[in-house]
Amino acid sequence: MGVYTWEGKTRQGTIKKGVMEAANEAAVMAQLRAQMILPVTVKAKGRGIGTGLNLLRRGIKTRELVIFTRQFATMIDAGLPLVQCLEILGDQQPNPTFKEVLKTVKTDVEQGGTFADSLRKHPKPFDELYVNLVAAGEVGGILDTILNRLGIYLEKADALKRKVKGAMVYPITILVVAFGVMTLLLVKVIPVFEKMFKDFGGELPGPTQAVLNLSHFMQDWIVFILLAIAAVVIAFLQARKRSPTFRYRTDAIFLKIPIFGPLLKKVAVARFSRTLGTMISSGVPILDALDICARTAGNKVIEAALQKTKAAISEGKTIAEPLNAARVFPGMVVQMVAVGEQTGAMDAMLGKIADFYDDEVDAGVAALTAMMEPAMMVFLGGSIGSILIAMYLPIFKIAEAVK
Repeated sequence: MGVYTWEGKTRQGTIKKGVMEAANEAAVMAQLRAQMILPVTVKAKGRGIGTGLNLLRRGIKTRELVIFTRQFATMIDAGLPLVQCLEILGDQQPNPTFKEVLKTVKTDVEQGGTFADSLRKHPKPFDELYVNLVAAGEVGGILDTILNRLGIYLEKADALKRKVKGAMVYPITILVVAFGVMTLLLVKVIPVFEKMFKDFGGELPGPTQAVLNLSHFMQDWIVFILLAIAAVVIAFLQARKRSPTFRYRTDAIFLKIPIFGPLLKKVAVARFSRTLGTMISSGVPILDALDICARTAGNKVIEAALQKTKAAISEGKTIAEPLNAARVFPGMVVQMVAVGEQTGAMDAMLGKIADFYDDEVDAGVAALTAMMEPAMMVFLGGSIGSILIAMYLPIFKIAEAVK
């Protein structure tokens, strides 16, 4: 996908300009003709220094999307026309990228497109879940209600994502700091001690000699070690991106890792329940809702289980049966879904499941952090302390000899 600036004429002879995301120039021209605009010029946006700097701030944060959604819902509820709402929110939007997207959406709506179809042209900020819920709101005439639900959903989904990131960032940061400090000691500090020990002469203690040997190894191979680590990380990420089979296997391993695995499963259950509950309560058909839940699950094992569930439902089965057969979701979740099906209150039941597992994720993150803090401190202190003690052993030996 690229970004193109265009200029064209309407049937009335009015000149119009705009910006559009498309696969190529031909796709831009086709969309313009579909909107009854005769293309005059279509150019790809330049990628000079200025554009390169703009790309660094090109992202649209979830918080910005939440604020837009809630404000939009309030304005629609107050009776303002759709185009006017988009114009007001676009004008006051501080993020230039989001401002540009809203301007394009407003232009598309003015030219006769539906709000959902206009949003669908911008898949990065407005994903399938967002677009499908907006489409359901437009058809049902409850766009303000749908947008309020979307705002709540986005806030809770973002909070869940931040909790998981917080749990993962802490141990990774400690490990990186420990590796950096140990590397600095072995490459820069230990050689100074080694020179001093050579001046003193004599045989060095075993731990000290081992640290010196490790220092020599790090000095000779540190560049290759760092390159190898970077290569392994990049290869792993690329393999997960390009190979569905590799990603499925690694996702299955992640779910089985002690401590982290159960936490990831709770996050997946909370996300699935919240997404499916929001879509069902908004009037999205169950098969479409399950398909979107599968593609936004974030885990290939969960995605495969939901696709099987969708296939089973299309054959006439209930939701609970295939969910239970997948052996991915906890028994309590399956039983509550079954009760929700029987009572006709599936959306409410899924909301309760999501709230429960949100609390479980909170508790899991707190327990993980409480457990990791002392373990990381012991690891950091023990590894660095061992090196320092090994370096001071010859000094203690010399002090004894002097006495």
